[in-house]
Amino acid sequence: MRAEDVLADEQNQGQFNGVTVRKGTVGAFLGNARRWLDESGSSVERSTAERDILDALPALHALGLFDILQVRDTRLRELVAKAGA
Repeated sequence: MRAEDVLADEQNQGQFNGVTVRKGTVGAFLGNARRWLDESGSSVERSTAERDILDALPALHALGLFDILQVRDTRLRELVAKAGA
């Protein structure tokens, strides 16, 4: 399966398990995770990244991301788990 098999080039979002997921959600999560984990970042940057991570979790769960992949960083894994509880 290729990316265009999931969402065609002209599509920006799709329905997965009843949740609308925008193209780029996984990439944005990765970028926000890096920013949230960066101790040299400002508290505002880290807080914004955390909010964006939490906002993306329903879509990431709908995709089944965490059914296949495990978050390696303990703090990030706890944030994801706590939000899903």
